[in-house]
Amino acid sequence: MSEALFFRTGDGCRIAYRFDGRADKPVLLLSNSLGTTMGMWDAQVAALSDHFRILRYDSRGHGMSDAPPGAYSMDRLGRDVIELMDALALSRVHFCGLSKGGMVGQWLGVYAPERIAQLILCNTSSYMGPPLSWDTRIETVRTEGMTAVAQAVVTRWFTAAFQAAVPTEVERIKAMLLQTNQQGYAGCCVAIRDMDMRKLAPLIALPVLIIAGDDDPATPLEHSKQLASAIVGAQLKILQAAHLSNVEQPEAFTQALLAFAA
Repeated sequence: MSEALFFRTGDGCRIAYRFDGRADKPVLLLSNSLGTTMGMWDAQVAALSDHFRILRYDSRGHGMSDAPPGAYSMDRLGRDVIELMDALALSRVHFCGLSKGGMVGQWLGVYAPERIAQLILCNTSSYMGPPLSWDTRIETVRTEGMTAVAQAVVTRWFTAAFQAAVPTEVERIKAMLLQTNQQGYAGCCVAIRDMDMRKLAPLIALPVLIIAGDDDPATPLEHSKQLASAIVGAQLKILQAAHLSNVEQPEAFTQALLAFAA
């Protein structure tokens, strides 16, 4: 694997990214969920690298990227991707995002479709209300830190069966959450709280695959079905998983992505 590299956005935020795979392959850009890092995609990299040059990054507020103070917006998170592509002279990429990353993908599909060849939206939603629940989480994280929400979040990320069967992988992902900068996490929570793409999603006119978990309490299956019905021609693939379906069902997830994109 390559080493992490960095670039600065227009507002001065340093963003970490890395490439994996051969430079002559088309680029697949992977966008992480709230509370994880680019390492959430580790199980996909080897198989996907046979078909794509993999570009991963840590969303602002996460991992090795900066966590600027204040609230973030989905517009800012989307522009981070565009500025990353511009910095790397990438005119067009395939894009796969999970949860928050899928929300960024929806933003790109609406506001920068010319930069996206294919769009894979995973365990995500066009609206994550009500705002009060997010306000409560934001206040808890800002005052008590990540440990105050970690166990409840992880319980929603994985089915009970997976937690019992693969505890080492659950702990690996939980460690990402616990190490997330609390200001960065809260800032991204604001972006999710304020996002409402329900009226905009039908404007997406790209090849779209939606991957959902049949036991996902964070972004329920019904959200994925609504998104699939809103985007003309969108395909829907349902996996037996909770929220982080790429971690819980790595082979099935990768196969679904490759069947669509490769």
